Amino acid sequence: MDFTGGEPLTRTDILELIRAARTAGLYVNLITSGLPLDETKLAALVEAGLDHFQLSFQGAREEIAQEISGTKAHPQKLRVLEWLKRYRLAVTLNFVIHRRNIEQLPEMLALAESSSATRVEFANVQYYGWAFANRDVLLPTREQLMTSLDFLKTAQLPLEGKIRVEYVVPDYYAKYPKPCMGGWGRKLLLITPNGDALPCHAARVIPGLSFENVQTRSLQEIWASSDAFQKFRGESWMQEPCRSCDRRAQDFGGCRCQALLLAGDAAATDPVCRLSPQRPKIDAILAAINSVEPSEKVAQASACAPTNSALANATRQDRTEDQSEGSHANANLTKPTWLYRPNPA
Repeated sequence: MDFTGGEPLTRTDILELIRAARTAGLYVNLITSGLPLDETKLAALVEAGLDHFQLSFQGAREEIAQEISGTKAHPQKLRVLEWLKRYRLAVTLNFVIHRRNIEQLPEMLALAESSSATRVEFANVQYYGWAFANRDVLLPTREQLMTSLDFLKTAQLPLEGKIRVEYVVPDYYAKYPKPCMGGWGRKLLLITPNGDALPCHAARVIPGLSFENVQTRSLQEIWASSDAFQKFRGESWMQEPCRSCDRRAQDFGGCRCQALLLAGDAAATDPVCRLSPQRPKIDAILAAINSVEPSEKVAQASACAPTNSALANATRQDRTEDQSEGSHANANLTKPTWLYRPNPA
């Protein structure tokens, strides 16, 4: 069981939830910004039965981390790393990657090596919400991407058996899409703080869906028969080219939310797929990103550049610290309020 957010540590009953999960025989994972947390609370989490601690980072340097999160959180994260060394606890570091910090990969990896982490994930920003609205300043160039891949290919060799390194590339540079959360309604069931059950973290952006609540219906019933979970299961909903594609049981048509944002239809083939009729949209986006002059690329990639600091708020992933590390809106930042419209009751 994953406790994620937002920020799960803001829940006053987090210790009770962890104990209950352990009593039920579940492996318990906490995905957190490390705020709010102190040594006493960490000891209590471990005592309650926590198995795995995932700590999110916005960079290896304090300047860019502050720019991204809108608060001075980086020193606290470094303190948490030191506290974690006292416990026999699985630790993963999650770094959110984008154009403004991608050149810090060597420093990020060095930070992981100095910690008790046995796994580090470098995950490029997924372009929904704030990131979608500010994609043009966040999406790495192809040159940056290839440089990062070359570095990690070499750097992870001496770490085999010590730290598992995972790298999630931007969807836009892929030939085929990733399966939506392992396939819509196939692996993931997300419970929101009010008890709504969702097939994926961003499912609320899809119009016409309503979500049942665990306070009024059992998890088993919701998983097996609720309209929201059935909506994109199987293959009957698929359009061409997905319906007749040999890959339909591998990627399940890709991401439904990405299809909605880019194609205007949640049932469409994910436009990042090279077989999608909407793929030219992605190619045009990449062409624009990669047509920037070399001098401009350097300026845009500078992690410590003082300009456009508010744009860094866009890099937060829905599963990390949107709420815990501040939400400093700025008039220069596009705010996609339409992406967060409430679903019908």
